[in-house]
Amino acid sequence: MLIANNKKTVSPLAQIIKTEPDLISFLKEGDLIDVKVLEKTPRAVYFDLGKFGTGIVYGAEFLNARNVIKDLNVGDAVVAKIIDLENENGYVELSLAGAHKQKNWQELKEAKENEEVLTVKIIGANSGGLVANVSEIKAFLPVSQLSNEHYPRVDDGDKNKILEELKKLVGQEIKVKIIDLNPRANKLIISEKGVTEENVKELLSQYKIGDVINGIVSGIADFGIFVRFVDQPAIEGMVHISELDHRLIDNPKEIVKVDEEIKAKIIEIKEGQVFLSVKALKPNPWDFAKEKFSEGQTVSGAVYKYNPFGAYINLEHDLQGLIHVAEFGSLEEMKKNLEIGKQYQFVIESIKPEEKRIVLKLKK
Repeated sequence: MLIANNKKTVSPLAQIIKTEPDLISFLKEGDLIDVKVLEKTPRAVYFDLGKFGTGIVYGAEFLNARNVIKDLNVGDAVVAKIIDLENENGYVELSLAGAHKQKNWQELKEAKENEEVLTVKIIGANSGGLVANVSEIKAFLPVSQLSNEHYPRVDDGDKNKILEELKKLVGQEIKVKIIDLNPRANKLIISEKGVTEENVKELLSQYKIGDVINGIVSGIADFGIFVRFVDQPAIEGMVHISELDHRLIDNPKEIVKVDEEIKAKIIEIKEGQVFLSVKALKPNPWDFAKEKFSEGQTVSGAVYKYNPFGAYINLEHDLQGLIHVAEFGSLEEMKKNLEIGKQYQFVIESIKPEEKRIVLKLKK
């Protein structure tokens, strides 16, 4: 009579767990491990894991890594990812494809922590930013993270125009830093601005709030203008549209043009950025409003723009008045009586320089 032998063969890994439990804390699923090729077969590759026994790549993992495996020879050292500490045959199951990608993510994480500067090639663009390859992983560079040199200067914020400007950068190499990454979400965000800011911060230490600089208008957008410092071209400041003139303006092009040389006053330095004011160097016409005009006076003015409350009127001496929509009953009726750009006669109802307000009525 035969008696079945039910004794299970103890694998090297199980033996280590039993005799040296402290060692196994260094080996767990998901870990990367250095291994050497023991044997290649048409359907599997066996690896020497040293004290951890023998590893295997087979099945779907074999197919996924076939391009890597074809170049491997017995004795070659590679990095593998553990996907199962012990299968039914006592082997440690490994992944080569997963290991390669995980190693890349680990290197990128270290690059972020060390604030390394990387050179990347731009491979694509969309209206939100640029796409690059970093260590075989796709990275996204948002428009907001572009340097001043590459930031798209589009007047009206038209997405199609922005995209056209961004496409000009495809194929170029630029220096970036990693600012965010999430391997599980396959998200990698890079910044060009992060590289240039450090240099700019150092240069900006030479300046202080209140300094007046000579600059060249390097770009115009609907929200303001960019000004490159004449004595430090690496520094580019921004003048918000509200800091261009004491009167309300609809488009910065009314005040300046690209490549024009201007003077501007530094009003804020923050996190490597410098904000300027042009109007701070101009006399404030509201300081003299009551000397130029008086309540009840008849004045001539051109209709500048409508808003939900009425219409702004350009007056003499760089001042603006406002005529309320209530004077006409509705916005539509006001537009019938007041044409943009056309001159009309008005009566000044009130002047409040402290509120920068002159209220007008249409002269009848």
